[in-house]
Amino acid sequence: MSPGECQLAALAAALISDKATLTPAERKLIPSKRAPGARVLANVRKKIRAGLDPLGDQFCIIRTAIQRRDLGAVYTPPPIVEAMIAWASVEHATPRRVVDPGAGSGRYLMAAARQFPHAELIAIDVDPLALLTLRANAAVLGFSGRLRVHCSDYRLLTLPAIDGPTLFIGNPPYVRHHDIAERWKAWFAATAAQFKFSASKLAGLHIHFFLKTRQLAHPGDYGAFITAAEWLDVNYGSLLREMLADGLGGSAVHIIDPKAQPFSNALTTGAITCFHVGKRASAITMRAVNSLAELAPLAQGRAVAWDRIATAPKWSIFIREQAERPAGFIELGELFRVRRGQVTGSNAVWIESEAAQEIPARYLRPAITRARELIAAGTDLTSAAHLKRVVDLPRDLSGLSDDERRAVMRFLEWAKSRKAHEGYVAKHRAAWWAVDCYEPAPVLCTYMARRAPAFVRNHVGATHLNIAHGLYPKVDFADRDLEAVLAYLRSHIGTEGGRVYAGGLVKYEPKELERTLLPRVKDIDGFLTETETVAQTVVRRGARQRRQNSEGCISQ
Repeated sequence: MSPGECQLAALAAALISDKATLTPAERKLIPSKRAPGARVLANVRKKIRAGLDPLGDQFCIIRTAIQRRDLGAVYTPPPIVEAMIAWASVEHATPRRVVDPGAGSGRYLMAAARQFPHAELIAIDVDPLALLTLRANAAVLGFSGRLRVHCSDYRLLTLPAIDGPTLFIGNPPYVRHHDIAERWKAWFAATAAQFKFSASKLAGLHIHFFLKTRQLAHPGDYGAFITAAEWLDVNYGSLLREMLADGLGGSAVHIIDPKAQPFSNALTTGAITCFHVGKRASAITMRAVNSLAELAPLAQGRAVAWDRIATAPKWSIFIREQAERPAGFIELGELFRVRRGQVTGSNAVWIESEAAQEIPARYLRPAITRARELIAAGTDLTSAAHLKRVVDLPRDLSGLSDDERRAVMRFLEWAKSRKAHEGYVAKHRAAWWAVDCYEPAPVLCTYMARRAPAFVRNHVGATHLNIAHGLYPKVDFADRDLEAVLAYLRSHIGTEGGRVYAGGLVKYEPKELERTLLPRVKDIDGFLTETETVAQTVVRRGARQRRQNSEGCISQ
């Protein structure tokens, strides 16, 4: 353990009066050196009794965000905990038991202990240091006698039957599927099959925890979990959507804007999902909030009939329906068709390499292959010199000269040695070797980054792979109007319209981008500040000059 972890373990242990119930993993953490002084302990007790979590805060300082991410340990801000516990206190009968499947330092259980003074409290976490801090909090607040701690994986938990409802509440750990062992993916698929659901191996750990809750819960139980919100739309989230429509009994989904920081140190769209097991109402409440101050009470929102939402492939649209379009605004899709970039099926083969040196130059297309190429370009892409080329062979090779054909066949033999012809994408092409790059889009846009999208004019006729979107105008823009539209998008489009994943990765699907609102073209200058207008004038002049300077490069 690090010195900071040793210090925190010593502090927590000094606050725990009865150490007999500690697990071996917890006991192992307690250092043998002298305990903290009386003044330090008194100060920590005072903060805990005031409703704070100094031990949990210290845990988050000692363990960096990257270290905690491996276990999905992202601690929840108090306003969210309070709103969820308040919902539980008025939404259902008083729980006989409260279960927190990723308890951490016990923020939910501390609030539940105050709200439900007679309920049994069950904490599950795989991190013994976090559980030591939880036990210390419980000792100070006086609920150790009704606390049961499991230093284990939630998916292994069993619960005895009780007379009365169980409340499942908390912040399940967010761990991506890449870091989930195959045995747990097998458990996930088998458990889903028990309920006649199909399960994707791409599901994150928070979806596993929802499924385990479905397995443990009985009719009359209820709960609320906060997670990243991507499950509303992604394919692997369909299991959760089906469960909420079925026995898990979804009652509400509240979306928290990432700017409100629903998760400490993570720019992520949060989703609070409320459910009543075995009891599905005729409608589910959907709501979006921009700040934590707007969150409570969780009874607020717009009712969406289950017969509308149950079969919908994506649910975020029902959140967006709440917002009325401002007068005079239009959707971006009325001006542009947004198209995701081409998928090669094997970038290692089809992006130019030494093996493609003999390919005729006309079949090597300059392409945007990385988002940073657009970000580095700024507002205008005026040179293709730094771009990689994509091998874009025709479907019919009969038009090649004999020398060209021999060169292409040597390349295709090499591609076959890399099994390029056996991939899913290649097998579904008209000719396995024909990438069929899209026509260059006048405007290119990044769609996945830890920042707002970059909108770049494509003056060099570069095609784009599936790391970018192409914007194809539906109207005949005057140059000045196009510049004004792009200036507005650059200054007004942030992360709020896209899908924000845990870790702060912002992703815009084509349809999400097309739904972006902006003023009508004839009004757009009025929405640019004087500073922005002046800046765009400078940009336009610079872009015009760069285009003139680069005409030779473009014509090549």
